Amino acid sequence: MRNLKTIVLALFLVATTLTATAQNKKINLEKSKITWVGKKVTGQHDGTINFSSGTLVFEKNKLKGGSFVVDMNSIVVADLAAGKGKEKLEGHLKADDFFGVDKFGTATLDFKKIAAKGSDIYTVTADLTIKGKTLPVTFDLAIGAGTARTSFKVDRTKYDIKYGSGSFFDNLGDKAIDDNFELTVTLVY
Repeated sequence: MRNLKTIVLALFLVATTLTATAQNKKINLEKSKITWVGKKVTGQHDGTINFSSGTLVFEKNKLKGGSFVVDMNSIVVADLAAGKGKEKLEGHLKADDFFGVDKFGTATLDFKKIAAKGSDIYTVTADLTIKGKTLPVTFDLAIGAGTARTSFKVDRTKYDIKYGSGSFFDNLGDKAIDDNFELTVTLVY
């Protein structure tokens, strides 16, 4: 009986130690940011979008996971001034032609696979959900002192955002919009 108690106690201590080594680091919502760039034949637009929540998971100072929620209603166009088409473009990006924020108010990113690539650089494969569609994306994430950074492209057409896509519509001419949009993400935790 004494051996059984010793074994149970040892297993409990090992489990507690393993659990205690994982650290959830919540992102600072005010300092963390997402910038986007959408390109078209005649130029490009850029702006920002905000996180609703986000957490990076570390174990023994190594990245082990992450999960993020983005507030799709927070889409802002930064390159246009008020009254110069800014409100119109923001409204169009929020409409069903693009992100349909009335029905799909959030987008999510959940890390699924993480591989160390170098000193504090990880290759992450994550599930990205936009407009209710979940597909994998892969990107490199650089970890610094209390920060993490990445840039990657997303093919919007895979999430049923086909407006102005030359892949789906003919004769768009200079009204064609690139299928890919670029995201640059800075996480502060």
